[in-house]
Amino acid sequence: MAAPSGAVSCEDFAEFQELLRVMRTIDDRIVHELNTTIPTASFVGKVDAGQTCKELYQSLMDAHTSRERIIKNCIAQTSSVVKTLREEREKAQDDVALLKQLRKEQTKLKLMQSELNVEEVVNDRSWKVLD
Repeated sequence: MAAPSGAVSCEDFAEFQELLRVMRTIDDRIVHELNTTIPTASFVGKVDAGQTCKELYQSLMDAHTSRERIIKNCIAQTSSVVKTLREEREKAQDDVALLKQLRKEQTKLKLMQSELNVEEVVNDRSWKVLD
């Protein structure tokens, strides 16, 4: 599955997670993909299994690369927001709303960083099945 066209919004964490869930469909269905793309003995002459595996491998590589790029991009964007809010917080330490916003963004950043770990587990599982 290719990366979505256009810019990815990192503002809403739920939207970010939903995008990753949709993009991980290929990983979730890897066993099914293998079963439907690798020919059985009766169809071995009609389908090029090597080419089919190559295409599946490439689409998996593309999906992993695009998801990692999206996650790292959102982490960078959110880190920038956190940095800006920290600087504003130093200037206005009595601003409770600013503190709440900073905490919210810090939490979102931690959740996005944890998605990198999830991504690693998903990728490892897919490659084990493909090997």
